[in-house]
Amino acid sequence: MAKISLDMPEELLHDLRIHVGDEKKFVSLADAIRSACRKMLDQLDNIDMRMGRV
Repeated sequence: MAKISLDMPEELLHDLRIHVGDEKKFVSLADAIRSACRKMLDQLDNIDMRMGRV
């Protein structure tokens, strides 16, 4: 798996961490970011299909 580095606003990181941990939606911060990216890509694919770009 590729590794990336990025700058993220502290408030966004704080909001993500609320959902990470035992008994929460994501097991790690990396898992939360991967899931968010997948969801965004799915939404972009849907937009492209509606606009006839795919």
